[in-house]
Amino acid sequence: MTPRPTARPAPPSLSYELYPPRSAASADTLLRTIEELEPTRPDHVSVTYSGDEQRRDSSLALLDHLLARTSLRPLAHLTCVGSTRAELEQTVAALVRRGVRGVLALRGDLDPGAEPGELRHAGELVELVREVEQRHTAALAAGRLAVGVAAYPTRHPESPSFRHDVEVLLAKQRSGADFAITQVYFRPQRYERLVAAARAAGVTIPIVPGIMPVTDPRRLRTLCRLAGLAPHPGLAAALEDAPGPAERHRAGVAFAARLARAALDAGAPGLHLYTFNEHRAALDLLEHVDLPRVPHVPVALEDLLLPA
Repeated sequence: MTPRPTARPAPPSLSYELYPPRSAASADTLLRTIEELEPTRPDHVSVTYSGDEQRRDSSLALLDHLLARTSLRPLAHLTCVGSTRAELEQTVAALVRRGVRGVLALRGDLDPGAEPGELRHAGELVELVREVEQRHTAALAAGRLAVGVAAYPTRHPESPSFRHDVEVLLAKQRSGADFAITQVYFRPQRYERLVAAARAAGVTIPIVPGIMPVTDPRRLRTLCRLAGLAPHPGLAAALEDAPGPAERHRAGVAFAARLARAALDAGAPGLHLYTFNEHRAALDLLEHVDLPRVPHVPVALEDLLLPA
């Protein structure tokens, strides 16, 4: 009996996060970043979607640019805070019509005094996406939207416990999520603990570590304030004590590269890099990480034609 060939493991995935520009200058920076990141052939590029109507329109414009003018596959963030169910259904349908084939379903930040919206949890948003998907099987060629969700290596600021965060992740999977991307963390053990606890609880979807190469002390403080994290003392000291921008850049990239390598060594299915719309740190991090990519071999049109 001929033995069956052993299936090769999939190469680690690579993805980036981008956000819509807020000025003409930041738009130029973003376009340059897109140009520099595209040759790395990421599996997808996520586009944030939050804020007022103008900011959301900017997110849609960025999605359109990626779809029409690049080879990149965008993953559209979708938040349910402040939106009605009907509005969310219309947004998902509009994304499908635009050509988007994946979303990252998030509750979104609940600002003080803001209306929470009809859907209270990301799991409910995942279910809504799946319901809308069923009404657009023709546009999707009978396929499915890829649906990602957030995971928390460090306890969510509003959560009563880390265990509760794991239970929420399991609920998102049961609602139809395909994969999860972690929020930022600063200690390798955080990712490993999350994966171990999630697997023990029954979570089977891929959990991709979210890594952010932070190269500026002010940005680190802002990031920690927004994410409800305590700054890593070693990283904070390295950025504060560095004599200049080049040294801060090297310190931040080296710290993030250690996190990335540790996650891959622990079996992570890939890396998701939060870029701050800047390419240099992300590309330098990849130089420090052994991330095998499937080479792209162009195929000539005549090679696709069947003989007469």
